[in-house]
Amino acid sequence: MGFLTVVLTALALYGALSIVLAYLVQRYPRQPVTDPPDWGRVEELRLPAVDSGVLEAWRVTPAGTPRGTVVFMHGWGRNRDRMVARARIFGQLGYTTVLFSARDHGGSSPKTLVHPGTFAEDIEAVLAWCGASPVVLYGHSAGAGGAIIAAARNPHRVERLILEGSYPFTREALLHLYKWANRFLGVAFGPAILFWMDLYFRGGLDRVSPARLAPGIRMPVLLIHGARDRRFPEAFARRLLAAFPPGSASLHVAEGARHSEACGTPGYAAAVRNFLEPGVPAP
Repeated sequence: MGFLTVVLTALALYGALSIVLAYLVQRYPRQPVTDPPDWGRVEELRLPAVDSGVLEAWRVTPAGTPRGTVVFMHGWGRNRDRMVARARIFGQLGYTTVLFSARDHGGSSPKTLVHPGTFAEDIEAVLAWCGASPVVLYGHSAGAGGAIIAAARNPHRVERLILEGSYPFTREALLHLYKWANRFLGVAFGPAILFWMDLYFRGGLDRVSPARLAPGIRMPVLLIHGARDRRFPEAFARRLLAAFPPGSASLHVAEGARHSEACGTPGYAAAVRNFLEPGVPAP
C-alpha cells in the first residue's frame, strides 16, 4: 500500500469518525434529574410544540397575587427538574414559574439533532402559551443560548432576560466544552465536529450566537455566572456582557460556584430580587 493510499485511508477514517462523533454529541449525554416542585400550586401540563410535538411542563403558582411569570429553560441534556431549585427562589419572591423540558429531553417529544435554535423554538411555544403578558425569561447554559434567540425574536413577550452560565460565541463555546469533557477528543476531533455541524446548519453555527444578538436586545438583562465554572469560564460571561448596549446588562458572579451551582450560593437571591425589582428594599 503506497504512502498516498495510507494517507487517504486515514483521512477517510478520520472524516467518518468525526461525522459519527458530530451526531453523538448532538444526541448524548442525556442526564435528566428528579426534583419536583415542593411549593405553591403545581399544575402538570403538556404544551403544544412545533412539529406536532409536546412539551412536558409545570406551572407553579404561589400563594397570593403573583407578581409576574418566569419561564425557565434548562441546559443541554437535562430537563425541567434541573431548574426547580432556581424556580423555588422566584416562587418565594411571589412569581408564578413555568418549567418545561425541551424536545428530546425529559418526557417531551423526541427530536433529532437539537441545538439552541430548537431550544428557542420550544421557548417560543411556551411564550405563546403564556399569553399576551410579557414574562421574565431565564435560560441556563445551552438554554441561555436558546433564550436570547427567543428574546431577540419576541421582544414583546419578554420583559426581562436572565442568562446563567452563558457564552459569547457558539463555536468557541462548543470547542471549549469538548476539550473540557475530554482533552484528546476535543483537540483531535473538535474542529472536525464543528465543521460538520456548521455544514449541516448551513454556516449558521455562529450566526445566532449570544454576542451577535446582544447589541439588538433592549430589555434589561442579568448575566449569572459561577466563578469556578470550567465548562464556560467567567471570561465568557464578561465578553458577552460587553456585547450588550451600555447599561442594559449586569453581571452577577457567584463566588465558589461551578457551572450549575450559582443558585445555591449567598448573594444569588438578592441579585435576582434586585434585578426583578430594582430599588425595592429587601424584606
